[in-house]
Amino acid sequence: MTVTAKNLVPAKFVADTQTTQYTASNVTTIIDKFTATNISASTATISVNLVTQSYTADSSNLIVKAKSLTAGETYIFPELVGHILPSGGFISTIASAASAINMRVSGREVS
Repeated sequence: MTVTAKNLVPAKFVADTQTTQYTASNVTTIIDKFTATNISASTATISVNLVTQSYTADSSNLIVKAKSLTAGETYIFPELVGHILPSGGFISTIASAASAINMRVSGREVS
């Protein structure tokens, strides 16, 4: 068994459409840190789904629903830390406004 610490999602804007951010390809992935910052001048929201392979992002796998971030606020999502994505599982996000929230995710891939 090999464990590799990895930047799962390099810093990027969260789109205002449901978007796959990371897929566990032939590995099991453990989320260690998930950070989002609202860089806009207005309040914005972010929703996060942890989806099993062959499924789509929907209410059955929604982990964080419309987390509101005020202008300039950073949130570290303790509710996502420690979650495991099996091979083929993925992280999907959506924001209320494009280019408002910047995210970054770190974790470990186990193969």
